Amino acid sequence: MKWILLILLTTSVHAAWQAGAAKADITPTESVPLAGYGGKTRMSQRVEHAIWLKALALKDASGATSVLVTADLVGLSDKMIAVIDKNALEKHGVARERLILNSSHNHSCPVTEDVLWLYYEFTPEEAAAKDRYTAMVYAKYDEVIGKAIASLAPSELAFEQGLAGVAVNRRRSRGPESRAFGGQVDQDVPVITVKAGNDLKAIVFGYSCHTTALGGLSINGDYAGFAQLNLEKLFPGSVAMFVQNCGGDANPLPRIRGKNTDTEATSLASKYGDILAEAVRQVIVGTLKPLNGPIRVAIGETELELQPGIPLDELKQRVPNLTGMPKREFEHFIRQYETFGSTPDRVKYPVQVWRFGPDFTFIALTGETVVDYSLKFKAAYGWNNTWVCGYNNDLLSYVPSLRVLKEGGYEGVTGMFEYGHRAPYTETVEERITTKVEELMKATVK
Repeated sequence: MKWILLILLTTSVHAAWQAGAAKADITPTESVPLAGYGGKTRMSQRVEHAIWLKALALKDASGATSVLVTADLVGLSDKMIAVIDKNALEKHGVARERLILNSSHNHSCPVTEDVLWLYYEFTPEEAAAKDRYTAMVYAKYDEVIGKAIASLAPSELAFEQGLAGVAVNRRRSRGPESRAFGGQVDQDVPVITVKAGNDLKAIVFGYSCHTTALGGLSINGDYAGFAQLNLEKLFPGSVAMFVQNCGGDANPLPRIRGKNTDTEATSLASKYGDILAEAVRQVIVGTLKPLNGPIRVAIGETELELQPGIPLDELKQRVPNLTGMPKREFEHFIRQYETFGSTPDRVKYPVQVWRFGPDFTFIALTGETVVDYSLKFKAAYGWNNTWVCGYNNDLLSYVPSLRVLKEGGYEGVTGMFEYGHRAPYTETVEERITTKVEELMKATVK
């Protein structure tokens, strides 16, 4: 009887959660440069709806606190990650391995700090507006993490997945020459609910698709923003948090482009948000599986090697014939040669794993990961209890699988210059990421 009582008490302790959710409005109060698309700087003209940072703090029976923060931003940079991490540790006691920072990759948000810095050529006034906004965003990250932790209270967590059909593999949509590219997509909609009694405190949901239904001059959260708004109306008092999964090679299609199309494009983005929100709603009103603790966490870093870059002499010969972003890219490579003697031959690549008890795993990858990574790791570790997301940490580049790298195209090859990298990754890219994930999965086994 004594042993039975001990087992029951241990199970009860491991199942106990404290959770807190919070949101912070990061809508700009002035016209600001808009992120996500290269070319002439776009200045915002209006606000379609507010954009947010949202945080979920989780404390398990071990007493450790872990925090997931989602953002209606295009991404973060190494510089921004360092500032946010430092504040989270010093002000709130959240260690780096217990902090996941995910961005929706929204293309209708303001530019921050040095994210995608080669994309833009600001006037002094535009740069000043960007810097003022960035300062506000830093303060809001600190605020939302603190509020989520301050609101910790006994809660129950549960998980299940739905399906949505918004995403299309965009590599097949770029003309006849791309029709041979694979059409893989991940239509899963993973959902975590956080409840205190009968009250739904938080809804964390994800999808693998670029937030690029819109491309005008308004501030908004794109289809993911509309989905969050819908869910918070459907479930009053809840905080709906969107996690961008592995949508590097997926777009919401069809899209509307061209002049005088803002109204039509917004309507389409809203419909995509309706579809995604309905997929989440169907999960919530169904049967979800309880999530137990504790959260065992691991963080690690690998290096992704780059192929050889363009020689310095050739860069200098070609620069006079370039303008705009291509010129900035080549000038950047020339500065690297002149400063370091060569262009860097590798990129640091962080990976995080959170394992919830024995039954659920959250794998957080860095950068614009293509869909193959989601499908691969769910096949390896469990289709029904594994959540794989990209767009965490630094928005360092597109991260192709070996398949995409060999196919070529934007996500595999030509998109690397705009991120400041000298060339595509070598064919070890998928192997190196897979090995690191395997290592971290083993480290989180009880």
